[in-house]
Amino acid sequence: QVQLVESGGGLVQPGGSLRLSCAASGIIFSINNMGWYRQAPGKQRELVAVISSGGNTNYADSVKGRFTISRDNAKSTVYLQMNSLKPEDTAVYYCNAKHWYTYWGQGTQVTVSS
Repeated sequence: QVQLVESGGGLVQPGGSLRLSCAASGIIFSINNMGWYRQAPGKQRELVAVISSGGNTNYADSVKGRFTISRDNAKSTVYLQMNSLKPEDTAVYYCNAKHWYTYWGQGTQVTVSS
């Protein structure tokens, strides 16, 4: 059974930082491309960042220079370091694994507010 379990969300003030984690099980983690997506109320789910099985990364323009995606294949975990957070970063953040199939986590809420 495949599971992607996100953690690390919460409430943070503008300008603050959070680190999201996504622990995967039931997949061969090292061969999967991993990604973070987010969905704000009333909006479509959008790509935040992806990291390929080979470690190549890609970011949405809105988070470039502020967010960093990384992976630890030994721990089957992907991370999203989020710095200089803005109110418009408020959303539910979802972990995604993609190879032969696509899997999603349950999401973790990130709220940026003073």
